[in-house]
Amino acid sequence: MSQSPAPESNGDSRDPSGFLSEIIGAPVTVKLNSGIVYKGMSARDRNYIGINQSIGDLQSVDGYMNIALERCKEVSEGRVTRNWGDAFVRGNNVTYICADNA
Repeated sequence: MSQSPAPESNGDSRDPSGFLSEIIGAPVTVKLNSGIVYKGMSARDRNYIGINQSIGDLQSVDGYMNIALERCKEVSEGRVTRNWGDAFVRGNNVTYICADNA
C-alpha cells in the first residue's frame, strides 16, 4: 500500500533554507526570543524607525540559523542606541526571520 503525501496546511511547506538563501543581501526583520526586533530597512523606509529595531542587511545564515547582519544599528524609540557595524546573532535566540520589501 502506497502512502499519499500529507495534505498541505495553509502555510508554505517548502524548506526554509531556499527562502533564506534568496534573501541574502536584502533587508530583513529578525525577531529574537527576548522580544527585541532587528530590522533591515529598505531605502524608502529609512526615514521611519520604530521601537527596538536595528538597521542592517542580512549577509549570511547557516544551518543553525546563526545570522550575520551588515551595517547594523540598534534603534530604540526612534533613536539609534548602538552602532554595531557587523553583527552576529546566535540562531537559538531567533524566533523568526522575515524578508522586508525593498
